[in-house]
This record gives sequence, C-alpha cells and structure tokens, in this order.
Amino acid sequence: MDTPLGKKHWIFCDGDLPPAGDHEPFGHEALMVTNLNGQTANIKIDLIFEDKDPVKGIRISVGAERVHCFRLDQPLGDQQYCIQPGQYALVLHSDVPVAAVFGRLDVRQANMAYYSVSGYSW
Repeated sequence: MDTPLGKKHWIFCDGDLPPAGDHEPFGHEALMVTNLNGQTANIKIDLIFEDKDPVKGIRISVGAERVHCFRLDQPLGDQQYCIQPGQYALVLHSDVPVAAVFGRLDVRQANMAYYSVSGYSW
C-alpha cells in the first residue's frame, strides 16, 4: 500500500458507559480499531472524565492488517483499567495510521439500540 490509510489520533467525546444491571449489563461500549498497515499499531489511550483526573497512557495494540474490538466494559489494555459507568471521552494515539469507530449497545429501553460513531481524527 503506497499511502497509509487512517489517522494517528482520534477523539471520541461521548463516552457514557451504562451501569451494570441485576443480572446482565444494561449495555456496553466498544472501540473498534482497524489497522491496514504492514506493521502492528501500538496505541495509547487517554480517558478524560467529567468529575476526576484523566487516566493516560493505557497501551493496546492491533496487529498488522487486523481489526480488533475492545470492549470498554471490560478491563482495558496493559493497565487492565476498568472504566466506571458514566461520562468520559476517549483519546487514541497510534504510532501508525488506523481507522477507529466507537460503538454503544444500550438496552435500558424496550427497543434496544446499537449504534456506532466516528470520532474526530487528525
């Protein structure tokens, strides 16, 4: 591939992890990252919160020419950081260009909804 596809930096401003239910979670959020390059993407995640200090430098990776879905209601990255329910923003920094999208499954209503959101990239 002559020109790398994707961007090295992404921000997703509308994180809002649903709380856990009595037996099942009320939904989840996920970060999907596609790496079309011939080398592994080494990624650092920063989390920014409404009511506490940021958590920075969580390391994840996506292999060459692979896609990976990172569930955000499960421990994340090398720090195994657990995002608590509520508002946050997620900032992704990669050493190679990647494509990223943020998805949310919300089952707090009878008509459950899954949707994905593109972030701002640069």
